[in-house]
Amino acid sequence: MAHHKSAIKRHRQNEKRRLQNRVVKTRMKTVTKKLVQAEKSGDSQAILNEYIRAKSAIDKAAKKGVIHPNTASRKKSRLAKSVNKTVAA
Repeated sequence: MAHHKSAIKRHRQNEKRRLQNRVVKTRMKTVTKKLVQAEKSGDSQAILNEYIRAKSAIDKAAKKGVIHPNTASRKKSRLAKSVNKTVAA
C-alpha cells in the first residue's frame, strides 16, 4: 500500500477510473452480444436497431479513452460487415 499522501490519492483516483471504465466496456460488450443475438433471430429491423446501439456504445468508449480509436474503428467495421451480410441474405 502507498505511504505518501499523493500516492494514496492517486490510488483512489485510479480505482474510481477503473470502475468507470469497466462500466463503459461492459456496456459495449453487452450491446455487441445483443447484436449477435439479433443476427441469429434474422429480424432485419432488430438487427439495424442493435447495430446503431452497438456503434454508439463503441464510439462512446473510444471518446472516453476506454478503448483506442483504431480499435473502435475495427470493431465497428467488423460489425457493419456482419450486419450487411446478414441483412442482405
